[in-house]
Amino acid sequence: MAGKNQHVVPTPKGKWGVRGEGNSKITKETSTQTQAIDIARGIAKNQESEVVIHRKDGTIRDKDSFGKDPCPPVDKKH
Repeated sequence: MAGKNQHVVPTPKGKWGVRGEGNSKITKETSTQTQAIDIARGIAKNQESEVVIHRKDGTIRDKDSFGKDPCPPVDKKH
């Protein structure tokens, strides 16, 4: 069973946070989005879930899956 998807979101303090899907609290706060993405990827790989990266306005910028898909699409980004 896969874990919670990890969302990289802007915080009210002007920083970036990693938050598990459905959680109200930020798991980890960083000063850059890149740092938050790296942390979220580590958690998602461990939990075999997905990273959802948001823009500063809250809209979704990108997603990256680390689950076990029996028929995965070709990854054109990595």
